[in-house]
Amino acid sequence: MKIYFSGSIRGGRQDAELYKQLIEHLKQYGTVLTEHIGSKTINDTKTDREIHDEDMTWLRESDIVIAEVTTPSLGVGYEIGRAVEMGVKILCLYRNVQGASISAMIKGSPDLTCRHYRSIEEAKTILSEFIGK
Repeated sequence: MKIYFSGSIRGGRQDAELYKQLIEHLKQYGTVLTEHIGSKTINDTKTDREIHDEDMTWLRESDIVIAEVTTPSLGVGYEIGRAVEMGVKILCLYRNVQGASISAMIKGSPDLTCRHYRSIEEAKTILSEFIGK
């Protein structure tokens, strides 16, 4: 199974460790194409076009998309929208964080699954249940 993990990069580096833990859990189910999302440092030598094209290639190859959407991100929203167009199975995970709320376009979409979690262990359980379906 090829897994596309999506999370805020330019606006969400404070969640890099969380992303890393989720990615490590996902690796037991298949190949995480976007493992770099969990890195504390991101390679910034690529152009925006190179990043876009590489991510779209991985998205087209993926069997499922897991998106951590607590930190709002235009890029994550774009990836989710494109994955919906492609008919890819999508899970959006989010935590309650003061001052942040999940977009109604994400939460209200019948084309994806949104799940709230309070701890990393709860998130791992949700991931296992989702992938096991």
